Amino acid sequence: MRHANVLVLTDETEFAQMLTACWQAERQAPGITVIGSELWREQDAPRHDLVVVGPLREGKLTNVLKSLYPGTAVILCVPADSREYGQLRTKYPRLVHIPLREDCAQTLLLVAGESLRRAEALRLARHAEQAAAKNENHATLGRYMLDMKHSVNNALTSMLGNAELLLLEPGQLSSQSLAQIKTIHSMALRINEVMQRFSSLASEMRDAETASQGETSDTAAPVSRRR
Repeated sequence: MRHANVLVLTDETEFAQMLTACWQAERQAPGITVIGSELWREQDAPRHDLVVVGPLREGKLTNVLKSLYPGTAVILCVPADSREYGQLRTKYPRLVHIPLREDCAQTLLLVAGESLRRAEALRLARHAEQAAAKNENHATLGRYMLDMKHSVNNALTSMLGNAELLLLEPGQLSSQSLAQIKTIHSMALRINEVMQRFSSLASEMRDAETASQGETSDTAAPVSRRR
Protein backbone atom coordinates (compact mmCIF):
# COMPACT_ATOMS: atom_id res chain seq x y z
CA MET A 1 0.00 0.00 0.00
CA ARG A 2 3.01 2.29 0.41
CA HIS A 3 3.17 2.72 -3.40
CA ALA A 4 -0.52 3.65 -3.66
CA ASN A 5 -1.62 7.25 -4.07
CA VAL A 6 -4.68 8.76 -2.43
CA LEU A 7 -6.35 12.08 -3.17
CA VAL A 8 -8.22 13.80 -0.32
CA LEU A 9 -10.67 16.27 -1.84
CA THR A 10 -12.12 18.57 0.83
CA ASP A 11 -12.68 22.20 1.72
CA GLU A 12 -12.47 21.49 5.44
CA THR A 13 -8.90 21.81 6.77
CA GLU A 14 -9.61 19.95 10.02
CA PHE A 15 -10.93 16.91 8.14
CA ALA A 16 -7.82 16.78 5.93
CA GLN A 17 -5.46 17.16 8.90
CA MET A 18 -7.28 14.50 10.92
CA LEU A 19 -7.28 11.98 8.08
CA THR A 20 -3.65 12.63 7.11
CA ALA A 21 -2.49 12.29 10.74
CA CYS A 22 -4.34 8.99 11.17
CA TRP A 23 -2.89 7.60 7.94
CA GLN A 24 0.66 8.66 8.74
CA ALA A 25 0.40 6.84 12.07
CA GLU A 26 -0.05 3.57 10.18
CA ARG A 27 2.96 1.35 9.39
CA GLN A 28 2.28 1.53 5.67
CA ALA A 29 0.89 4.87 4.58
CA PRO A 30 0.06 5.67 0.94
CA GLY A 31 1.08 8.85 -0.80
CA ILE A 32 -1.51 11.51 0.11
CA THR A 33 -2.45 14.62 -1.83
CA VAL A 34 -4.88 17.14 -0.32
CA ILE A 35 -6.71 19.63 -2.49
CA GLY A 36 -9.77 21.87 -2.22
CA SER A 37 -12.69 22.03 -4.63
CA GLU A 38 -11.70 25.46 -5.97
CA LEU A 39 -8.32 24.15 -7.19
CA TRP A 40 -9.55 20.77 -8.35
CA ARG A 41 -9.23 20.11 -12.07
CA GLU A 42 -9.45 16.39 -12.81
CA GLN A 43 -7.96 16.68 -16.30
CA ASP A 44 -4.77 18.20 -14.85
CA ALA A 45 -4.37 15.65 -12.05
CA PRO A 46 -2.62 12.26 -12.20
CA ARG A 47 -4.67 9.08 -11.87
CA HIS A 48 -5.25 8.15 -8.23
CA ASP A 49 -5.87 4.72 -6.72
CA LEU A 50 -8.45 6.17 -4.33
CA VAL A 51 -10.26 9.48 -3.90
CA VAL A 52 -11.62 10.42 -0.48
CA VAL A 53 -14.19 13.18 -0.79
CA GLY A 54 -14.74 15.05 2.45
CA PRO A 55 -16.91 18.07 3.28
CA LEU A 56 -17.06 20.52 0.37
CA ARG A 57 -18.58 23.93 -0.17
CA GLU A 58 -22.30 23.99 -0.93
CA GLY A 59 -23.06 22.86 -4.46
CA LYS A 60 -19.55 21.54 -5.21
CA LEU A 61 -20.07 17.82 -4.55
CA THR A 62 -22.05 17.04 -7.72
CA ASN A 63 -19.52 18.71 -10.03
CA VAL A 64 -16.58 17.02 -8.31
CA LEU A 65 -18.12 13.57 -8.65
CA LYS A 66 -19.00 14.17 -12.30
CA SER A 67 -15.37 15.08 -13.06
CA LEU A 68 -13.85 11.92 -11.56
CA TYR A 69 -12.67 9.09 -13.78
CA PRO A 70 -15.44 6.44 -13.89
CA GLY A 71 -13.19 3.62 -12.69
CA THR A 72 -11.82 5.50 -9.68
CA ALA A 73 -12.59 4.12 -6.22
CA VAL A 74 -14.36 6.86 -4.26
CA ILE A 75 -15.12 7.13 -0.55
CA LEU A 76 -17.56 9.87 0.35
CA CYS A 77 -17.34 11.16 3.91
CA VAL A 78 -20.17 13.63 4.50
CA PRO A 79 -23.00 13.87 7.07
CA ALA A 80 -25.67 11.23 6.55
CA ASP A 81 -28.35 13.93 6.33
CA SER A 82 -26.48 15.90 3.66
CA ARG A 83 -29.01 17.13 1.10
CA GLU A 84 -26.58 16.69 -1.76
CA TYR A 85 -25.70 13.17 -0.73
CA GLY A 86 -29.33 12.12 -0.70
CA GLN A 87 -29.67 13.25 -4.32
CA LEU A 88 -26.46 11.49 -5.39
CA ARG A 89 -27.07 8.03 -3.94
CA THR A 90 -29.00 6.80 -6.99
CA LYS A 91 -26.68 8.48 -9.54
CA TYR A 92 -23.40 7.10 -8.20
CA PRO A 93 -23.93 3.58 -6.81
CA ARG A 94 -20.14 3.01 -6.91
CA LEU A 95 -19.67 5.44 -4.02
CA VAL A 96 -18.87 4.10 -0.58
CA HIS A 97 -20.43 6.41 2.01
CA ILE A 98 -19.03 6.76 5.51
CA PRO A 99 -21.11 9.15 7.63
CA LEU A 100 -19.06 12.09 8.92
CA ARG A 101 -18.85 11.94 12.72
CA GLU A 102 -16.19 12.01 15.43
CA ASP A 103 -15.27 8.31 15.22
CA CYS A 104 -15.28 7.97 11.42
CA ALA A 105 -11.48 8.08 10.89
CA GLN A 106 -10.72 4.45 11.75
CA THR A 107 -13.68 3.16 9.75
CA LEU A 108 -12.57 5.27 6.80
CA LEU A 109 -9.01 3.90 7.02
CA LEU A 110 -10.25 0.31 7.10
CA VAL A 111 -12.47 0.82 4.07
CA ALA A 112 -9.73 2.72 2.27
CA GLY A 113 -7.26 -0.09 2.93
CA GLU A 114 -9.59 -2.63 1.34
CA SER A 115 -10.18 -0.32 -1.65
CA LEU A 116 -6.43 0.11 -2.19
CA ARG A 117 -5.81 -3.64 -1.96
CA ARG A 118 -8.52 -4.20 -4.54
CA ALA A 119 -6.98 -1.54 -6.80
CA GLU A 120 -3.58 -3.23 -6.47
CA ALA A 121 -5.09 -6.64 -7.29
CA LEU A 122 -6.76 -5.19 -10.40
CA ARG A 123 -3.48 -3.56 -11.46
CA LEU A 124 -1.59 -6.84 -11.08
CA ALA A 125 -4.30 -8.66 -13.03
CA ARG A 126 -4.01 -6.14 -15.90
CA HIS A 127 -0.24 -6.51 -15.96
CA ALA A 128 -0.60 -10.30 -16.01
CA GLU A 129 -3.03 -10.08 -18.92
CA GLN A 130 -0.65 -7.81 -20.84
CA ALA A 131 2.28 -10.15 -20.17
CA ALA A 132 0.21 -13.14 -21.25
CA ALA A 133 -0.76 -11.39 -24.50
CA LYS A 134 2.88 -10.51 -25.19
CA ASN A 135 3.99 -14.09 -24.46
CA GLU A 136 1.27 -15.39 -26.78
CA ASN A 137 2.60 -13.18 -29.58
CA HIS A 138 6.10 -14.54 -28.99
CA ALA A 139 4.72 -18.09 -28.95
CA THR A 140 2.95 -17.49 -32.27
CA LEU A 141 6.21 -16.26 -33.79
CA GLY A 142 8.05 -19.28 -32.40
CA ARG A 143 5.47 -21.69 -33.83
CA TYR A 144 5.76 -20.01 -37.21
CA MET A 145 9.55 -20.36 -37.13
CA LEU A 146 9.22 -24.04 -36.26
CA ASP A 147 6.78 -24.56 -39.11
CA MET A 148 9.13 -22.81 -41.56
CA LYS A 149 12.30 -24.49 -40.30
CA HIS A 150 12.19 -27.27 -42.90
CA SER A 151 11.67 -24.83 -45.78
CA VAL A 152 14.50 -22.57 -44.56
CA ASN A 153 16.85 -25.53 -44.21
CA ASN A 154 16.04 -26.65 -47.76
CA ALA A 155 16.77 -23.15 -49.08
CA LEU A 156 20.06 -23.00 -47.15
CA THR A 157 21.10 -26.42 -48.47
CA SER A 158 20.48 -25.25 -52.02
CA MET A 159 22.43 -22.01 -51.46
CA LEU A 160 25.38 -23.78 -49.89
CA GLY A 161 25.44 -26.51 -52.51
CA ASN A 162 25.41 -24.11 -55.46
CA ALA A 163 27.98 -21.83 -53.84
CA GLU A 164 30.31 -24.77 -53.20
CA LEU A 165 29.95 -25.98 -56.79
CA LEU A 166 30.96 -22.56 -58.09
CA LEU A 167 33.89 -22.39 -55.69
CA LEU A 168 35.19 -25.73 -57.04
CA GLU A 169 35.98 -23.99 -60.35
CA PRO A 170 37.48 -20.64 -59.30
CA GLY A 171 39.19 -20.16 -62.67
CA GLN A 172 35.87 -19.53 -64.41
CA LEU A 173 35.01 -16.60 -62.11
CA SER A 174 36.34 -13.08 -61.86
CA SER A 175 37.97 -12.13 -58.59
CA GLN A 176 34.98 -9.94 -57.70
CA SER A 177 32.45 -12.73 -58.42
CA LEU A 178 34.56 -15.19 -56.43
CA ALA A 179 34.62 -12.85 -53.43
CA GLN A 180 30.84 -12.37 -53.63
CA ILE A 181 30.19 -16.12 -53.78
CA LYS A 182 32.47 -16.67 -50.79
CA THR A 183 30.44 -14.04 -48.89
CA ILE A 184 27.17 -15.76 -49.83
CA HIS A 185 28.60 -19.11 -48.70
CA SER A 186 29.84 -17.64 -45.41
CA MET A 187 26.52 -15.92 -44.64
CA ALA A 188 24.56 -19.07 -45.49
CA LEU A 189 26.71 -21.03 -43.03
CA ARG A 190 26.02 -18.41 -40.37
CA ILE A 191 22.26 -18.62 -40.96
CA ASN A 192 22.53 -22.39 -40.78
CA GLU A 193 24.22 -22.10 -37.35
CA VAL A 194 21.39 -19.87 -36.15
CA MET A 195 18.78 -22.38 -37.34
CA GLN A 196 20.64 -25.23 -35.66
CA ARG A 197 20.71 -23.29 -32.41
CA PHE A 198 17.00 -22.55 -32.75
CA SER A 199 16.27 -26.27 -33.25
CA SER A 200 18.39 -27.08 -30.19
CA LEU A 201 16.51 -24.54 -28.05
CA ALA A 202 13.16 -25.91 -29.23
CA SER A 203 14.24 -29.43 -28.21
CA GLU A 204 15.46 -28.20 -24.80
CA MET A 205 12.15 -26.43 -24.19
CA ARG A 206 10.16 -29.55 -25.13
CA ASP A 207 12.31 -31.68 -22.79
CA ALA A 208 11.85 -29.17 -19.95
CA GLU A 209 8.07 -29.10 -20.50
CA THR A 210 7.91 -32.91 -20.52
CA ALA A 211 9.96 -33.09 -17.30
CA SER A 212 7.72 -30.48 -15.65
CA GLN A 213 4.58 -32.40 -16.61
CA GLY A 214 6.15 -35.58 -15.25
CA GLU A 215 6.93 -33.93 -11.91
CA THR A 216 3.37 -32.62 -11.70
CA SER A 217 1.98 -36.10 -12.37
CA ASP A 218 4.30 -37.66 -9.75
CA THR A 219 3.19 -35.08 -7.18
CA ALA A 220 -0.50 -35.51 -7.92
CA ALA A 221 -0.42 -39.35 -7.92
CA PRO A 222 0.07 -39.89 -4.13
CA VAL A 223 -2.76 -37.44 -3.43
CA SER A 224 -5.06 -39.46 -5.67
CA ARG A 225 -4.09 -42.73 -3.94
CA ARG A 226 -4.73 -41.29 -0.49
CA ARG A 227 -8.25 -40.47 -1.54
